[in-house]
Amino acid sequence: MHPYRKTALRGAAAVLATAVTVLAGCERGASTGAASPPPRPATGGCPAVLAGAEAAVRQAEKTDGGWHGPATGPRAVTGRTLVLVAQTMTNPGVAGVAEGVREAARAIGWQVRVIDGQGTPAGIQEAFGQAVALRPDGIVIGGFDPHLTSQQVAAAGADRIPLVGWHAVDAPGPSKDPALFTNVTTRVGDVARISADWVIAHAHGAAGVVVFTDASIPFARNKSDLIIRELATCAGVRLLAEENIPLADTSSRTPQEVSSLLSRFPDRWTHSVAINDVYFADAAPALRATRRKGAGAPFGIGAGDGDPSAFQRINSGQFQAATVPEALSEQGWQIVDEFNRAFAGEPASGYVAPVHVTTAANSGGAASWDPPGYRAAYRRIWGGAAPSAPAAAGQMRSAAMRR
Repeated sequence: MHPYRKTALRGAAAVLATAVTVLAGCERGASTGAASPPPRPATGGCPAVLAGAEAAVRQAEKTDGGWHGPATGPRAVTGRTLVLVAQTMTNPGVAGVAEGVREAARAIGWQVRVIDGQGTPAGIQEAFGQAVALRPDGIVIGGFDPHLTSQQVAAAGADRIPLVGWHAVDAPGPSKDPALFTNVTTRVGDVARISADWVIAHAHGAAGVVVFTDASIPFARNKSDLIIRELATCAGVRLLAEENIPLADTSSRTPQEVSSLLSRFPDRWTHSVAINDVYFADAAPALRATRRKGAGAPFGIGAGDGDPSAFQRINSGQFQAATVPEALSEQGWQIVDEFNRAFAGEPASGYVAPVHVTTAANSGGAASWDPPGYRAAYRRIWGGAAPSAPAAAGQMRSAAMRR
């Protein structure tokens, strides 16, 4: 794809003001149970920032909020077809949203096809080209920069095929360049801020942090930049390294990079923030090999997605302490609802899901963040039970036949 290199330690990150926690563990394997915070230092490195971070994390960890999304909208438009172009189906976030889209499509009576871009520019362009050639009613851009596929985006526009993105651009909502009916995502600034706040709160204002990112994806690059900026607001937090590992290469590169980090920062590395939970799955073998405990340092938080394997690691104390999960299934349903609004000639809903932090203490043993209420709400908007689609709805039809 592109050359990658480790990014040098950033001068914007503040120097460590107090001693950080010594890495725990002398046994092979992982201990069970929730990850315990490091001992509270005698003096905090950022008392005011710490107090704000702790308050923000307490709010984000709540699980009893009701549905605050759309309550009105157009009734179901029948017999439509969607194609979801995935950046890579090995990205658990993309895969989770794809399953949500499939579930919502069954509820509304539509057909869905998923085409995997395999995580490479050429593969994504080819997948998008296939999607346009199928001439569906709508195309989902699943987790990649639409500028990478500008020719295919233009072709879809020429065919008047609406595009809805998931993590396709930095901000939620409609986009003019690239031309998206809307982009479904939490606000990246909110996700970055609460991830960094969790580190500050968990470390009581004193930490040595490694950030894992994928600089080939603008959305991810922006997220990690914002995380680093927020971490720098606490004088007791030091950025040790920023590791640029493409999501498509995490399984092959992360273990080696983690081993190197452990050699470089054996006692100073206390916390990790990753733009996707998958980095922690691939870091685990290297951590086990050096006899780190699963519920010990470095304590990791995933700044986005929250796939079932992340919940499993968190619930069992296996090398991940927290995640800021996207409500992936809910967002899949929102994508279908946004298309329904497009097909009905109405504007996008404008809904943006709030951020949430999951730990072993508030997960309830669940395998995903699936807030209540959205399925019933969307069914009410669409008109109750799934509509009866015509017999031909199961086939891809040309634009000329539909318009």
